[in-house]
Amino acid sequence: MNTNRTGKRSLRTGCRDARAANRRHFLRVGSLPLLGMTLPQMLRIESALAAGGRRSSGKAQACILLWLNGGPSHIDMWDPKPNSSFDPVSTNVPGIQVSELLPLSAQHMDQLSIIRSMKTPENNHGLAHHYAMTGHRPNPAMRFPALGPILTNELSVRRSIPPNVMLPPVPTPYVDYFGAHFLGAGCDPLMIPDPHDDEFEIPDLKLPESLSIQRLGDRREMLSIVDRLYRRKVIGAERVSMDTFQEQALEMILSQSVRDAFDLSRESEKVKDAYGRNTLGQSALLARRLVEAGSRFVTVMDLKRDATGRDWDTHGTNDSQHRDHLVPPLDRALATLLSELADRGLLDSTVVMVMGEFGRTHDINPSGGRDHWCHCWSLVLGGGGISGGRVVGASDERGAYVADRQISIGDLFATLYKAFGIDWTKEYLHPIGRPLKIANSNDDETGRPISELI
Repeated sequence: MNTNRTGKRSLRTGCRDARAANRRHFLRVGSLPLLGMTLPQMLRIESALAAGGRRSSGKAQACILLWLNGGPSHIDMWDPKPNSSFDPVSTNVPGIQVSELLPLSAQHMDQLSIIRSMKTPENNHGLAHHYAMTGHRPNPAMRFPALGPILTNELSVRRSIPPNVMLPPVPTPYVDYFGAHFLGAGCDPLMIPDPHDDEFEIPDLKLPESLSIQRLGDRREMLSIVDRLYRRKVIGAERVSMDTFQEQALEMILSQSVRDAFDLSRESEKVKDAYGRNTLGQSALLARRLVEAGSRFVTVMDLKRDATGRDWDTHGTNDSQHRDHLVPPLDRALATLLSELADRGLLDSTVVMVMGEFGRTHDINPSGGRDHWCHCWSLVLGGGGISGGRVVGASDERGAYVADRQISIGDLFATLYKAFGIDWTKEYLHPIGRPLKIANSNDDETGRPISELI
C-alpha cells in the first residue's frame, strides 16, 4: 500500500481513494447507480494508475466470469461419472470428455481447460459465495475484497468504460461478497439490469429530456446544469473544483462510444439468437461488448431463470433441471461467447471462467436432487494466456473427493493474477492492520499459479 508522508493513502492505491465509500451512486444522469463512484473519481483513478506503472506485462486484459449461482453439478457437466444420468461425449481435444448436455462447448475444449479437483471449505450459500470470491473465510473483524474489485484496483481504467460490471445484479445479501470494501467504492461493480428485459436501458447515459442540445453549446452552462441537478442529490458528497477530470466526466456522459457499448440494438438479430434469447445469453453478449469497449471484469450472473425459481441449487429434480432448463442455455451462450471473442481477436486477451460457489453431491437425494458439495467440484476457464485443452486434477470414481492434484481458490486466483501480469504474492494492509493475501490459499498460505495452465 502506498502512503504519502502524512500517512494518508494516495491515489496509487487505485480504488482506495474512496472517501465516498458509503456514497454508492454514479454521477446521476438518470436513476441507475454505479456503486460509490462518480465519473470524476473514476477518471482521477485512471490518471493515477496510468502514471503508477502498477504491473508487469501479461496477456490478459479483461475477464468474463459466468457465475452459476447455486452451484452446478460437476458430475452432470464437466466431470461425467457413471453415477450421472447423462452420457459422456468426446470433445475436440482427444481424451477429454464432458457431459452430453454440453455438445456445443465440447467443440471449444481446445480453448478451455477443466479443473476437476477444486476443494473449498464452505458448504452453504453465502459463506461459499464469500470464500469463492475472496479466498477467505468470513471474519467478524474484517471485510475482504473480492476478485473483481482486486483486479480493478490493480489495473487501469480503459477508455472511460466502467471497469467492473455485474449483470444482472446479484441479490442481497450476496452482493456484499462481490464487493470492494476497504479498496473503496470505486472498485465496486456497476450493477446493470437484465439486458433481456424489453425495456432494458442504462439511464445514467441519458441526459434529462429538459436538457436540449442548444443548452450544451456553452460548457459553463453545462457544468452549471449538471452541478445543480445532480451534485446536490449526493448527501455529504465532497465538492471539488471544476477541474479537468470533471470535464472529462461530462464528455463521458455524452460519449457515443460509451453509450454504444451498452446498446444491444447495435447487434444483429442473428447474433442475439446465437447467444440465446434469455437473460444469460443476452448478458453474455453484453459482456463481450463491454470487454471489447474496455471493461476489465464483467460478472454474468446466472440467477433464477423464471417464475418457478429454477437456478443451479438443484435439491430437487436435478436431472430434469440440468437437462431441460439450466445447461442448454449455458452451453449455447458459452460456445457463442468463445467463438465471438476468438473471431474478434479478443480471446487471447480475455479470460473466460465458468463456476459457481461449489458442486453437487455424488448421490441423489429422495427428491431426485443433488445437495451442496464443496469437497470436490469443477470449473472451466480459458483465454487471456490460459492454456486450453487441459484437464487439471481428478476426482474419484464417483466425483465425491479429490483423487489427484487438489486446487484451492488461492491457486485459481494466483493463476489469474499471473495471466494479468499481477504479482500474486502481493498482500494488502487491511485497515485493522492485518496483512491480507490477494491469493489466499489453505492454512493462510499464498496460492500458486497452476503450472499446467500458465
